[in-house]
Amino acid sequence: MSIDVTLSGHVLQVTINRPDAMNSLDIEHNRALRAAWQRLETDPAIRVAILTGAGERSFCAGADLKTLIPAQREAVRRGDTTPWEFGGGLARGLTLSKPIIAAVNGHCLAGGLEMALGCDVRLASPNASFGLAEVKWAIIPGAGGTQRLPRAVPLGIALEMILSGDPISAEEALRVGLVNRVLPPKDLLPAAHELAGRIAARGPLAVRAAKQAVYEGLGRDFAAGMCIEELLFNQVMKTEDAVEGPKAFAERRPPDFKGR
Repeated sequence: MSIDVTLSGHVLQVTINRPDAMNSLDIEHNRALRAAWQRLETDPAIRVAILTGAGERSFCAGADLKTLIPAQREAVRRGDTTPWEFGGGLARGLTLSKPIIAAVNGHCLAGGLEMALGCDVRLASPNASFGLAEVKWAIIPGAGGTQRLPRAVPLGIALEMILSGDPISAEEALRVGLVNRVLPPKDLLPAAHELAGRIAARGPLAVRAAKQAVYEGLGRDFAAGMCIEELLFNQVMKTEDAVEGPKAFAERRPPDFKGR
């Protein structure tokens, strides 16, 4: 059991490898995910990440109800104000500048869905299911679920999922816009890598700036969002890559981006 991290070109694949526990996260695996995200953010060779779960049954069933949740509950009862950084901080606690693709292969529940919502693009297999089950155990989503889900799907759908704790199918998730595509299981990871490869081939500083512009603009009015976009646009225009891109186009060759 582990968090498996593999680098292929500029793409980092992070796999939650705890299939006997539906890839739920205990304290050790939560800590190992934190290390994976720190590597993603600090390694200049990495441009995109893919998050998935081992096996075909589960992407992630959330926090381990036998270990991680009791530990957090007792910490809260002691008055410990340490932030709840589920998913190694992906769901709550970290702001990651590089894109992450979730390849959802099976159950994506509770904190698992909160991690998927913390990713930028979500692909799913037909057997995937998506739900925030916390109220079934007399707690509430605490890693962004109550905030990200209503921003990802219509409010009524989000509230039904949050208040009932019942999951929806991959087909329904596609219909309401929670996932980008539903693919046969054998095609899921290849499709995630194909998309990651396309993103990694773009100007890395431009990709990061575009992601920043989108997320920083979401919570502001249109005029403020336009100001953020203009600021980041001008910053990117000063980079070496912004010279290389149009030059490569004019010379009819692939660009050689350096991230500078």
